[in-house]
Amino acid sequence: MIDTHLAAAQTVVSAKGDGPAIDVSGAASRVFLVTLAITKIIEQESLDLSIYGSTDGVTWDAKSIVAFPQKFYCGESPLLLDLAAHADVKFVRAHWEVARWGRGTETAMFEFGVTLKEVPANILKEATAEAKAMA
Repeated sequence: MIDTHLAAAQTVVSAKGDGPAIDVSGAASRVFLVTLAITKIIEQESLDLSIYGSTDGVTWDAKSIVAFPQKFYCGESPLLLDLAAHADVKFVRAHWEVARWGRGTETAMFEFGVTLKEVPANILKEATAEAKAMA
């Protein structure tokens, strides 16, 4: 069961960057819950966070697999990462870009963390059955 960080809690960034490559090839499920937790910001800035995939952990796809909507405030945001359609992906990593505008310093500052947690197959099965029942 994979339960790890794509960016450690309280990571402080002021420019674009990448988190570590995480090996997901041993996961029993190809579905993961990615949670972005922004703990500090300054006004008039934005954070774009995307998840990229790789077959070898060195060469990364040109296009992200999934991305959070652009963020401007503190808070937690969950996102499902479904790798079922990306059978060749064995590694994932977070990529972030920041922007700052307005008065004051031109340097952005975000403090955040990103977690990756495998969603167990039995939970997926239960949620799928429940969704079908509601439809």
